[in-house]
Amino acid sequence: MLSFKLLGIRLVKNDQSGRNVMHAVIRNYSGKGATKLIDVVEKNKAEVEKLMRPIKGFVSYSLVRTSKGGFSVTVCKDKAGTDESTRAARDWIAKNARGTGAAAPAVSEGTVILHLNPQPLPP
Repeated sequence: MLSFKLLGIRLVKNDQSGRNVMHAVIRNYSGKGATKLIDVVEKNKAEVEKLMRPIKGFVSYSLVRTSKGGFSVTVCKDKAGTDESTRAARDWIAKNARGTGAAAPAVSEGTVILHLNPQPLPP
């Protein structure tokens, strides 16, 4: 029988009430200015990393380019972390990418059911 650890699967732990403790937020940027906004974020990767990593409970951040703009996925240990990441992203964009004309993102969020980690298989 294969173990979840060997497969690189991390089961999401539940809190005492049985609820998942990790939370994710997806910010989808599309429409006028969205491609320019993703360009600005891409050019400032190091600055965005410095913005996101210190967020309490930070687990991961990804930025994905699409044909209509792009989206980000932030995973934190709880909703407070993803709320903080959304505020930080909004403030960073207002300060650094206001000239792109991009609209506010469509935001989806929820509890994480399964989180896969890239773990090397043992020899």
